[in-house]
Amino acid sequence: MQTAPNLMPIPGHVDPVPVPRATPARADGKMDLVGLTRDQIRGALEAAGMEPKQAKLRSKQLWHWIYNRGATSFETMTDIAKAQHPWLAERFAVDRPAVVEAQVSSDGTRKWLLRSTDGHDFEMVFIPDADRGTLCVSSQVGCTLNCRFCHTGTMKLVRNLTPGEIVGQVMLARDSLGEWPSQPEGRMLTNIVMMGMGEPLYNFDAVRDALRIVMDGDGLALSKRRITLSTSGVVPMMARAGEEIGVNLAVSLHAVTKEVRDEIVPLNKKYGIEELLAACAAYPGANNARRITFEYVMLKDKNDSDADAHELVRLIRKYKLPAKVNLIPFNPWEGAAYECSTPERIRAFSNIVFEGGISAPVRTPRGRDIDAACGQLKTSAEKRSRAELDRLAEEKQAALG
Repeated sequence: MQTAPNLMPIPGHVDPVPVPRATPARADGKMDLVGLTRDQIRGALEAAGMEPKQAKLRSKQLWHWIYNRGATSFETMTDIAKAQHPWLAERFAVDRPAVVEAQVSSDGTRKWLLRSTDGHDFEMVFIPDADRGTLCVSSQVGCTLNCRFCHTGTMKLVRNLTPGEIVGQVMLARDSLGEWPSQPEGRMLTNIVMMGMGEPLYNFDAVRDALRIVMDGDGLALSKRRITLSTSGVVPMMARAGEEIGVNLAVSLHAVTKEVRDEIVPLNKKYGIEELLAACAAYPGANNARRITFEYVMLKDKNDSDADAHELVRLIRKYKLPAKVNLIPFNPWEGAAYECSTPERIRAFSNIVFEGGISAPVRTPRGRDIDAACGQLKTSAEKRSRAELDRLAEEKQAALG
């Protein structure tokens, strides 16, 4: 007899989301230190039998090696006594999510299919530009929101990612780009967006804890001004995100009327446009220097009329929002119910919003040829058999020696 999954309570008047229980323990019985704070590392060392004074020193050293130097084994940690390496290696790990497949687009965009220790797959994407490099990070395996234009939304929610699995994506990208030790200048990975698979505010604690490690000056050392969290509008959690994380806010708006947004972003039935925009107006730290970004996917004959553009301007003005609008040409996927607006229609829409005094750039689609563009993320595990993916992973490992 199967037992029902426990329910993850979500603040506010929304239905609980059924998810499996916490990530199963590693098969080797070790504790992974990636994703832990200094105090948590110290506590883990003490729980394993290390004397408290030594645990305090070792936790600082381990933190530095894991998050600043990118160490993947204890043997490389030269200021920790060699005699202690086996003791640590027997009890702890400093792992990343496993890479099942890595693809590079013709435009330089990179996409990784990753696998957790309990066998679940998720994706991350790196988008290089002339003046920045942006990593698109996932927060859940699958998604529960079912936004109708989004390929990820056709997946079921499997579970939340842990802080280690979220931080691990950033560390994997650093591995791939050769950007250890961590340093503030001269690196390709300059920005992070929590816009991958999943709704970050439905995995709030793990996202907050992971981003605190990313922002720590002695850790991955990315400024909060270079991190953006994207939400479809989980209103009860928005103020907490501003207070406890403090990063830039992006909102998946995509429509300006209740009828259309109810259809394409079903969460709108719980938190309507007016309630969402009021929460944006109250978002801590939002000002003209740190504007809220509204994501708006352009869907032919659905949300792209002149009237829609004028209503968008009216709403932003009504709530006195320091805002910009990212217009996103719809990225097609097999079975999608929508088409992309024509380039002429997108330009006309953009011009109306610009004339209303609001920045409305059109985002250039990136990574379409490897299904890495906005709204296209869906693990290849759904297109390939598990046996084939396992074979690919083994071949990659063999190729690496």
